[in-house]
Amino acid sequence: MPVLFRMKVIPLVLLLAMVFAFLLNWPVLLHFYDILSHLEHDKAGFVISIPFVLVAALNFVFMPFSVRYLLKPFFALLLITGSMVSYSTLKYKVMFDQSMIQNIVETNPQEAHSYLNGSIILWLLLTGVLPAVLLFLIKIEYPSKWYKGVAWRALSMVASLALIAGVAAIYYQDYASVGRNNSTLNKEIIPTNYVYSTFGYVKDTYFTTKEPFQTLGDDAKRVASADKPTLMFLVIGETARSKNFSMNGYSRDTNAWTRQIGGVISFANVHSCGTATAVSVPCMFSDMNRTEYSHKRAANSEGLLDVVRKTGVSMLWKDNDGGCKGACTRIPTIEIKPTADPKLCDGQTCYDEVLLDNIDQDISKMSGDKMLAFHLIGSHGPTYFQRYPADQRHYMPECARSDIENCTQEQLVNSYDNTIRNTDRVMAQMIEKLKQYSDRYNTVLIYVSDHGESLGEKGLYLHGTPYKIAPEEQTHIPMQVWMSPGFIAEKHMNMTCLQNNALKNAYSHDNLFSSVLGLWDISTSVYKPDMDIFHGCRS
Repeated sequence: MPVLFRMKVIPLVLLLAMVFAFLLNWPVLLHFYDILSHLEHDKAGFVISIPFVLVAALNFVFMPFSVRYLLKPFFALLLITGSMVSYSTLKYKVMFDQSMIQNIVETNPQEAHSYLNGSIILWLLLTGVLPAVLLFLIKIEYPSKWYKGVAWRALSMVASLALIAGVAAIYYQDYASVGRNNSTLNKEIIPTNYVYSTFGYVKDTYFTTKEPFQTLGDDAKRVASADKPTLMFLVIGETARSKNFSMNGYSRDTNAWTRQIGGVISFANVHSCGTATAVSVPCMFSDMNRTEYSHKRAANSEGLLDVVRKTGVSMLWKDNDGGCKGACTRIPTIEIKPTADPKLCDGQTCYDEVLLDNIDQDISKMSGDKMLAFHLIGSHGPTYFQRYPADQRHYMPECARSDIENCTQEQLVNSYDNTIRNTDRVMAQMIEKLKQYSDRYNTVLIYVSDHGESLGEKGLYLHGTPYKIAPEEQTHIPMQVWMSPGFIAEKHMNMTCLQNNALKNAYSHDNLFSSVLGLWDISTSVYKPDMDIFHGCRS
C-alpha cells in the first residue's frame, strides 16, 4: 500500500482525537452550545474549554489502543461506525444506549435498507470511509524501544488528565451544573457511547448466565362459551402515535374507515412500555410492568400467548414487521415474505393488507376458540411513503424519501398521516372480516401500537429515545377495541362504561396481559383484576 506521509504515533492519536471531537462529535458540540445559549450567564473560558476537554478525554481513552498492528484496523472501524452514529445523532437525535443497540441488532435487512439514502451515504464516505483510507496511507513511526513507547503514551495520558484537571479546578461548578441538568450529554459522545452500549449488550446477551426458563400460568383454566366459540384478532401496531388519531381529537379524519363502521372504542390515554419494538413487544406480552421489565427475564419466560394457549385456545401469529421479538416463539407463526403477494409487496416490504391474504384458510385450519395476532408494519419510518398504496395518498404533498429531515414539515406529516389512515383502513377490513364470522363466533378485535414516533418536534425524529427523557410523541400510543353484539352479550359488557373509561382513565401496555386473560375468562394466579381494562365494565 502506498505511503501518503509519515507520522509519529503519539501525535497521530492526538489527531484522531481531534477528528472525533470536531468532526464526528459535531452533534455533541452543537447540543452543548445550544444548552449554553439558553443560560442567562456563562463564562467565556468555560465555553472555550469544552472542545479542549473533549479532545483531551478522547486522547486519554484512545492512547491504550495505539499499539502496532491494532491501531489502524481499530480506528478505521471506529471512524466508519462513528460516522454512521454521528449522522443519526445529527439528523434524528438518536441516542445510542443499550436498548438502541438491541434494536439495531434485531432489525431485519429490509428494514435496515429503508434507512439508506444519498445523504447518509455521502456523509459516511466523507467522514468515515475517507478518513479511514487516509489512516491506512500513513506510515506510523513507533519508538525504537517498547519501554519508550509505554513512557511516551503514559506521558500523553497524564498530560490529558492534567488538562482536564486544570479546567475542572476552574470551571467545575459550570460543568457540574450543565451535567446535572442535561444527563444525556455523556451518552452522546462518539465513540464511547455506542462502544460501551454494544459491549453491555454483547455481555448481557452472550456472556451472562441465562436464567432458568420459567413457565407461567400453569394453573390457568377457562370455561368455554356454551353459546358459540370466540374468535379474537389481537393487532399489534407499529410506530403509531395517539395524537394523530382523529378518534383521540386530531383535526384530520385519520380514522375515517373505522368511524364509518362504528362501534370502535378508542382509548385516549395509553402509554407504551418502551420506545422501540425490541422492548415494547416482549414487554407488553410479559407479566411484568414497565418499571420492572427485564429483557433477560422475558426472553427466558413464557408470556401472555403461552398462558392463553394452555387453556385450549387455538393460536396463530402473522407477522409483517420483521418478527415478534420472542413473544410468539412457542405458537404457530407465519412471517410474511416481501415477495408474498405481487400486488401488495414490492420485494422489500408489503402493505399490511397482506396479513388478510388466506385469512379464511388460516381460520379454518384452527379449531375451537381461536386467537390470531397480527403484527403490522404500520407507520414504520423513515420511509413512511412505502407503507400505503398509491391510491391511498390522501394527504399531499408527501415526503417520498428516506432522509425525512430534508422534507418540509407539511410533507412529513402528510406521509405519516397517510400511514395512520391506511392502518385504519386495514383495521376496518379486519372488523368486516370478523363480522362475516359473527354468525358462527363471538368476535372481538383489540388494536394497540408498540410505540409512537417523533416527527421533528424538538428536533427529534423517529423513535428509540431513552424512556425517561422520551417525548410524549414516542410513548403516547393508540389503543382501540371492537366487539360484536354476540361477544358483548356473552361477556356482559357495559359498553357505555367502557367508553367512559376509555376517555377518562389512563392505561398502558402493563394492562394488556390481564385484559386479554380477562376477556378469555381465564382464571390463574398471574391474572390481576385491577389491571384488566374490561373487568369493571362487566356485570
